[in-house]
Amino acid sequence: MKMLIYGLVTGILFGFFLQKGRVLRYDKQLGALRLMDMTIVKFMLSTVLVSMIGIYVFKDLGFVELSVKPTNLGANIIGGLLFGAGWGLLGYCPGTSAGAIGEGRWDALWGVLGMLVGAAIYAECYPALKKSILTWGTFGKITLPQVLGVSHWIIIPAFIIGALYLFRWFEKSGL
Repeated sequence: MKMLIYGLVTGILFGFFLQKGRVLRYDKQLGALRLMDMTIVKFMLSTVLVSMIGIYVFKDLGFVELSVKPTNLGANIIGGLLFGAGWGLLGYCPGTSAGAIGEGRWDALWGVLGMLVGAAIYAECYPALKKSILTWGTFGKITLPQVLGVSHWIIIPAFIIGALYLFRWFEKSGL
């Protein structure tokens, strides 16, 4: 029950920050899809960086244990294409669909329904996918620090520096 409460609290906080960052707005979604407004990219990259630091600090302190999922190129590529097609057709990604509904935009309900239908179809097709697509490009449970043979505390600053340069480039380009 404690884990569910943590999930609820972090979900509410994430939704609050999505709303305050204005990434739930349709014009921001469209701008990201057209590569004309990088607000969503900057928000998500900031979220990933903060989370990456927090998770590895907690891991090193022994508060959490990572459960790395196997890398599977077939599933990632096809899933990414489906995700992108849905986002492009609807104008919302799954997380922003839920947030937009919270703001009262009922057109985003299609995104939530799409998630539910997609999950149901995946569950029904899983036995067949397990023998086909889910075997394409399987690399096992790997992480970038493992592949490079370095500490995660070398990778994290490199990502932060790269993100800062990317943010700076976005700002100079008016994105």
